[in-house]
Amino acid sequence: MLKMTSLRRLVHSRVLLHLSESPGVHSSLPRCARLLSTSSRCRTVMPAWVIDKYGSNEVLRFTKNASFPIINYPNEVIVKVFAAGLSPIDVAMRGGYGAATLSMKRDPLNIKQSGSEFPLVLGRDVSGVIMECGLDVKHFREGDEVWAAIPPWKQGSLAEFVLLSANEVSHKPKCLSHIEAAAIPYVATTAWSALVNTGGLRKDNCANKRILILGGSGGVGTFAVQMVKAWGAHVTVTCSQNAERFLRGLGADHVVDYTAGPVEKPLSALEKFNLILDNVGGDTESWALKLLKPWSGAKYVTLVTPFMQNTDRLGVADGMMQSAATVASKALKHLMKGVHYRWGFFAPSGCALDEIRDMVDAKQPPWLDVSGDVMASYIYTYTHILLTPTPKVYSLTTTLPSSQLHISSSPLYPLSETCPCANLLLFGCFHQWHPLLVSSASFSFTWKSIIAASFYGRLLSARSNI
Repeated sequence: MLKMTSLRRLVHSRVLLHLSESPGVHSSLPRCARLLSTSSRCRTVMPAWVIDKYGSNEVLRFTKNASFPIINYPNEVIVKVFAAGLSPIDVAMRGGYGAATLSMKRDPLNIKQSGSEFPLVLGRDVSGVIMECGLDVKHFREGDEVWAAIPPWKQGSLAEFVLLSANEVSHKPKCLSHIEAAAIPYVATTAWSALVNTGGLRKDNCANKRILILGGSGGVGTFAVQMVKAWGAHVTVTCSQNAERFLRGLGADHVVDYTAGPVEKPLSALEKFNLILDNVGGDTESWALKLLKPWSGAKYVTLVTPFMQNTDRLGVADGMMQSAATVASKALKHLMKGVHYRWGFFAPSGCALDEIRDMVDAKQPPWLDVSGDVMASYIYTYTHILLTPTPKVYSLTTTLPSSQLHISSSPLYPLSETCPCANLLLFGCFHQWHPLLVSSASFSFTWKSIIAASFYGRLLSARSNI
């Protein structure tokens, strides 16, 4: 019986082979039929940096056996990672931030067991090339250079390949390399979501509006300054004294130093604002909304919300109820005073990245003149060749001004000897600079160069004297 079954399979396979080689069979196929986009070889695993549980840097692990992404829906694409970015959100997620909410997003019906997200790949920014497309993907094809901000509930970019929906992906700016491009997407889409989706700003309605950005030297803040300034707004920012010239170089019209004392007093002396973007949180709500123009549609948008903490602490259902009650009560309270109170969140959007790509390629805002004592904006490269017998990865902390670059001396974890270029540690990239590249909340690196880093600060964005 076994021999007969094997014989049937052999005959069946030879018949199929004969039919596939028959000219008549090929001629009967419709010419408009779309061929499946497939890779040249079948792969089931790939190298990646993963975590198997939430914790500190010790939970990071390099593996060559991470699951290869599979297209499950016709609107998905597989991107080969050329460069990836690290942001503070990755450090927070490594420690379990938002685990309850993100688990619900990954598994809405709660079918899988707890901890099914592991091994988890971090990394929210990616620049690379389309390797494979789903059947419904119309705007991309194999070989297209793309960039994307990866939603936190999906596997990240610290791997050789990443799976994304086509509506989360955009064609990469032509004027940027992959490494440069990987420094932008997450902070850019966060700023876009807060200012455009929540704040209601657009290119055609932003002219002469007064915008206040609290915490302007962070990643979202630096990008928001450049974006609304390019749209014609009057921009006021708060930052430390060290970052003042830096932000003025990005286009800020007025800068308030928070290290000189409480900022509410100097801000209160200024003309009222049309929109406030809060990247600081804390007690700013107690005084910031008084700076808005009442009964004029003015909005206060904060990116520092208790939503994730509520769901982590109380569970998804109770946490969402608590968050809804909090934001509703505050919105109603301030609406009675003539101003709008809103929470802002990151939202993945390929359409937003299309707009940002056009701004980058058009060099808006115009490139600044780097001469003399002008504090220019750079994305730095710090390359450290580790010649010790056991390669180590060291944590990086960057602060303004540019003269301060700190690399801790304590090893975090060993790099795998099988990791490509395991002895090379690339912390960022120094290239010909562009204002829109300034993203002090993230830095990028090539997969082939490092694949591992610990990020505890902000990308140094200032004059280079390293």
